[in-house]
Amino acid sequence: MKRWILRLYAPVFLLGFVGTAAWWVGQRHGDALWLLPLLSLAALLSFLAEQLWPYDVCFNRSHGDRGRDVLHALVNEGANVLSIGLVPLLAGWLPWQWWPLQWPFAAQLLLAIVGADLGITLMHYASHRIGWLWRLHAVHHSVTRMYGLNGLMKHPLHQAVEAVGGVLPLLLLGMPYPVAAVLAFAIAVQLLLQHCNVAMRPGPLGRMMAWAPRHRFHHLRYGRAGDVNFGLFFTVWDRLLGTAFDAPGYRIGSRDLGIGSQPDYPRDYFGQLLAPFRDLSSGDTPPMPAALTTAARR
Repeated sequence: MKRWILRLYAPVFLLGFVGTAAWWVGQRHGDALWLLPLLSLAALLSFLAEQLWPYDVCFNRSHGDRGRDVLHALVNEGANVLSIGLVPLLAGWLPWQWWPLQWPFAAQLLLAIVGADLGITLMHYASHRIGWLWRLHAVHHSVTRMYGLNGLMKHPLHQAVEAVGGVLPLLLLGMPYPVAAVLAFAIAVQLLLQHCNVAMRPGPLGRMMAWAPRHRFHHLRYGRAGDVNFGLFFTVWDRLLGTAFDAPGYRIGSRDLGIGSQPDYPRDYFGQLLAPFRDLSSGDTPPMPAALTTAARR
């Protein structure tokens, strides 16, 4: 029974919650604000699953970071809600309408997810290559455990940069408010699945979807070793970029996470807000464990 729960957990979680949101907003034309309690329910179920079927029980213990991560989540989700509220205003300014409004809502949502995924993935890739972007993005990589709230643990300016790369092109095409609202909800649900401390075993789907088993390798602290698995929803972009990576025989622990060259990276919320604008000291990058190298060759 447990084997099937762990196999079906990610696809049922994603399709269940996103499907419910699409039905409510797209079919019933319900108020998108009801997606906020639905997202809260998704987070609660994710945290419950982390307790029942943890990938690493140590990741469930606070590293003195829980309050900070809650604050990151509240600020960043609050910013998302406010920005979505501006979508109708932007639509009113556009002198064109290129969005396929005649498509079924589900098809419009899929188009939005694929488009946002490509843009956010490319912006994420650039954030590991361009110095000032990395300074903003480093906040997200300072985590020393992987659990659900990590997905929203990011500098608000970097979240804005990702939004510009992934969502602004869709808005300029005329993406309507209902699609934008469900897209934002889908991204939040996917971030839960991507960072959660659940020992999911999605099988063949795990090679297509950017869920936790693959994304944990993106948070490796060994220098360029973490420059892999940039995709938000799908792994196809990493295959095209040549950055897809998996080492299923290696179990990632807290010792593997963080920024290896900056072990003293600020851990408090306001310290992390200021970190991109400070001259932080850096040391040597720790070597990659031989066990990880061996697992990656298999």
